Amino acid sequence: MPWPSFPSGGRPRVLKANRDAPQLPVRARALAEGKVVYMAVPRLRAPKPFLRLDGSRLRGASPRKAASIRGAAAAGRPTPVDKLERIDLVVCGSVAVNRRGVRVGKGGGYSDLEFALLAEAGRIDDRTTIVTTVHPLQVVDRDLPETGHDFRVDRIVTPEKVFKCRRVRRPKGILWDHLPEEKIAGSRRWRDRAPEGPVHPAVLRNPRPDFFPRNPARTMCSSSGAGA
Repeated sequence: MPWPSFPSGGRPRVLKANRDAPQLPVRARALAEGKVVYMAVPRLRAPKPFLRLDGSRLRGASPRKAASIRGAAAAGRPTPVDKLERIDLVVCGSVAVNRRGVRVGKGGGYSDLEFALLAEAGRIDDRTTIVTTVHPLQVVDRDLPETGHDFRVDRIVTPEKVFKCRRVRRPKGILWDHLPEEKIAGSRRWRDRAPEGPVHPAVLRNPRPDFFPRNPARTMCSSSGAGA
């Protein structure tokens, strides 16, 4: 993937990358070039919900190994949101994306939550570039569903081409009225931050953090980047 240029003329130094396999080559290349890569802990359920990988300090691990899910768990440093550096580049996966930058993930909503959490903390701002890496078949010429908590991408990267999208808006933080009550009640992270409100009765029957099933949607191609 060609690194995008920035208005200052520089290149990205700090990335937040989707943890799925299709983005592994991007993470590995970033680490090989000595960049810092953050990967989210699944479902943001850890007290320190991001793993920090520094390509200049991998402690003997190869960039590709450290960039894998298992390797990141071993080589990465658990980091709270308020200790992250400002993110230069967000790399996300998509099931489908159109040329306006509207994307559809797997349906879990965690990519949007990660984005909102970092935007609210000031770690993602208007200087941050957002890209998705996909197979050409995943770039569609039609409208895709979009809500106020969804973020759009600035660039779409396929093996053959890079599409630039016009930026129109970005969520500035968590939209609590878009977050299901059962998801709030099922995670201490969201319970501690959410405005006071009733607990969904389904959660009272099963309050485990893993109550919410994984979405079974799969990517269209093995080389695709289907993020949540």
